[in-house]
Amino acid sequence: MRITDYPATNTISTPENIASIMYAILSREEEIDQDKEHFWVIGLNTANHIKYIELVTLGILDSTLIHPREIFRLAIMQGVKSIILAHNHPGDNLKPSTADEITTQNLVSAGEILNIQVLDHLIIGRKWTMEYKNYHSWKESGGIK
Repeated sequence: MRITDYPATNTISTPENIASIMYAILSREEEIDQDKEHFWVIGLNTANHIKYIELVTLGILDSTLIHPREIFRLAIMQGVKSIILAHNHPGDNLKPSTADEITTQNLVSAGEILNIQVLDHLIIGRKWTMEYKNYHSWKESGGIK
């Protein structure tokens, strides 16, 4: 997946930057696939430039199966400094589930072991406009330091 295919800057400075990119990616999916949960990993270099965006898994209506080995496999191969996690909630409820919270903390811990920092984890909704920024950021909410 080439980052130049998406209408955003290659340098990530805010959660809103990445949320807008992820929404652009999701909106290009077939409508039926937009109703499935997606889980992406965004790999960043030391200057917070995007090296890759990987769709790790495509789930069902309200869940997806992920494991640290799939999340960090490409990060290790690409030699990234940090990653951002992102997934969508097709039902548009941006409140993290208990499973989301546990998964995030497990991935932050795995990243610490690998010395690949998890900068944020975003949940994006189905709708996005310039006036309506529909996302939840663990970083902004204090869930990731």
